[in-house]
Amino acid sequence: MVERGGSGVPGGRRKQRVSMADVAKLAGVSSQTVSRVSNGHPGVITSTREQVLAAMRELGYRPNSAARALRYGQFNTIGVILFSLSSTGNSRTVEAIATHAAAEGYAITLIPIDVPTQDNVLGAFTRMGELAVDAVIVIMEIHLLDTGTVQLPPGVHVVVVDSDAGDRYSVVDTDQADGARKAVRHLLDLGHRTVWHVTGPQASFAGQRRTQAWRAVLREAGRPVPPALYGDWSAESGYAAGLVLAEPPDCTAVFAANDQMALGLLRAFHERGLSVPYDVSVVGFDDIPDAAFFVPPLTTVHQDFAEVGYRCVQKVLQQIRAGEGGQPGTDLVPTSLVVRGSTAAPPRHVTHEERGGRL
Repeated sequence: MVERGGSGVPGGRRKQRVSMADVAKLAGVSSQTVSRVSNGHPGVITSTREQVLAAMRELGYRPNSAARALRYGQFNTIGVILFSLSSTGNSRTVEAIATHAAAEGYAITLIPIDVPTQDNVLGAFTRMGELAVDAVIVIMEIHLLDTGTVQLPPGVHVVVVDSDAGDRYSVVDTDQADGARKAVRHLLDLGHRTVWHVTGPQASFAGQRRTQAWRAVLREAGRPVPPALYGDWSAESGYAAGLVLAEPPDCTAVFAANDQMALGLLRAFHERGLSVPYDVSVVGFDDIPDAAFFVPPLTTVHQDFAEVGYRCVQKVLQQIRAGEGGQPGTDLVPTSLVVRGSTAAPPRHVTHEERGGRL
């Protein structure tokens, strides 16, 4: 029988918790040095750091992160609010945020929102407050259902990704419009008379910017603007659009708003007996890892998701360290066009006159 006040340790004495002072004594350093090592501070020479870590392992020391957070008012946690993890852009952006946050000694807390409304956004911020995060990154890729302008709680360190809120908040985004312009100009430079387009969802900020840029480039070049076909980012919607686009003999080039829809286009054109790129050229957007292994390999616009995540983390850390909110404005991450085998000059055996003067 264990004596009252005991813990099963011989003599009924409770094992004392290993302290920072114990680690410092064993390692032959100051408690301040132990604190710097446990906090991941870079200003400790390698040999000393290894000495302290060895002492921690030998004594079984575990830094009390909760006590440290209460003492310094910092929890080393960044909250991430988003509407969907299923899209390529969101999942890769979250991955990049988590990677760069970890490199800075921060963890992330993720809260997805099922229905994109103002109340749900505010509710997520309330929940983040309960979870004691130091800052919040909001991935807001679509318009809210109940308001045209999102309102975030004041006094919060926050960065917004993929939004039109740069007039009020610190926003990081891929340069969607410039990426779309590069895709359309590439096809026009190859000699295509015009470019058809399969869009993203109408509520998507990125989809809207890509569609607007596609239309603007054609108009600036004095080219006809075909009717856009609406997709939902899925390969299935791209396939459905491809079956429609396989019919007009004047469709020789298509810009799909993402790579998954471009994949659907490739299958539809193949089933209809059209060769890509010899009968019709296809350009996607995102440059997902699989794009280089499509048949044919896909020409696409490369998004630097790692850089987006890095800039988000750096901006919230600047706010945390300065103890103030971020400055309004939009920080655009450049894109690049990756040319592969799905684009070529239009078929020469079919002239505009032979097509009956249509697009």
